[in-house]
Amino acid sequence: MKKIEAIIRTSRFDQIHTCVSKMGVKFLSFYEVKGMGFEHARQEMYRGVAYEPAYIPRTKLEIVVPDDLAEGVINCILKEGKTGEVGDGKIFVYDVLEAYRIRNTDTGEAAL
Repeated sequence: MKKIEAIIRTSRFDQIHTCVSKMGVKFLSFYEVKGMGFEHARQEMYRGVAYEPAYIPRTKLEIVVPDDLAEGVINCILKEGKTGEVGDGKIFVYDVLEAYRIRNTDTGEAAL
């Protein structure tokens, strides 16, 4: 099994979610995160006052899939998450040694 973590533009979440769902991914976690890379935050306005936030809001996805789905999920994220601009995000892939479903103690891929 593989754990795929991706930091993506929040605006691309729906397209990525639709794509991985069509591949058979039954569950994913996502979080609102803040970060800063090479792209700098744009100037914002709040009550008529201009300011530059010190971070850029992003969405972090965590998806655990069987090995045979990993490449397809990664390709979905790459295809649907790409705008071609700095700040499109990153993908990290990890090996998952074991998984357990708490409800009925299923293990391995059956727990997914």
